[in-house]
Amino acid sequence: MSMVKIKVWSTDVNRLNEFILKIVDVAKRSGVKVKGPIPLPTKRLVVPTLKLPHGEGRKKWEHWEMRVHKRVIYVAADERVMRQLIRIRVPPEIWMEAEIVRQR
Repeated sequence: MSMVKIKVWSTDVNRLNEFILKIVDVAKRSGVKVKGPIPLPTKRLVVPTLKLPHGEGRKKWEHWEMRVHKRVIYVAADERVMRQLIRIRVPPEIWMEAEIVRQR
């Protein structure tokens, strides 16, 4: 049986969780098998920059951080469910990938 692997990521964890709940809700209402959401490790991007003007004295640094939260959901590949999932509006701050994987 084929499954669809849906990988979703965002910098806003609250919007990400809301979107994930919509996907899981659609799949459960249709009665297909769902695995997840499986949280993946959060990627932490840190950018140190010099605080200007620092003059001739000590150098002062600012640290900017962005966190990318990721989730994976496996949904049974059913045409009816996939059509419903395509209709879900994806917010602009959320990115999503879907691929069909074969279960052994």
